[in-house]
Amino acid sequence: MTDQTCPPVSVSRKIEAPAEKLFGILAHSARHPLIDGSGMLREASSDVVVSGVGDVFAMKMHNDEMGDYEMSNEVVEYELNRRIGWEPFMTAATREEDQVSIGDKAGHRWSYELVPAGSGFTLVTETYDCSRSPAWLRRAVRGGDRWMASMTETLAKLAALARSETLV
Repeated sequence: MTDQTCPPVSVSRKIEAPAEKLFGILAHSARHPLIDGSGMLREASSDVVVSGVGDVFAMKMHNDEMGDYEMSNEVVEYELNRRIGWEPFMTAATREEDQVSIGDKAGHRWSYELVPAGSGFTLVTETYDCSRSPAWLRRAVRGGDRWMASMTETLAKLAALARSETLV
């Protein structure tokens, strides 16, 4: 991957659930580990229900390279039942080399767009945008391509959770 910017990457899925129900799952931080397709989210640091731009929620995370760490997510896009997006930044790290990045925003964004798609269905599009990120991050995530399989799995898990009898 070159040091030039890269376009956002997206995955879409038509889910049999109303947009309001899906948005409720996405806006509730404690539910994120249940739909995470990457396997990196461990738990919400606190139970936050996002209600608008400027809200922040934190996730305890783990991956083999970085070990345990925490990311906070500042909500930068919010349209009730239609769009939600956040920009993550590290707030805790166990590796010493990662601690220098605590508090720094890396210019990447996760977002979800929900479009009603017929009776009881919603087209959900998850987008990862690293176009404003430093070159090292764009290279590390291969311009976002690294997340495509995880995003596909996330939308499958979102669909399964929406079908769950426990979420009324």
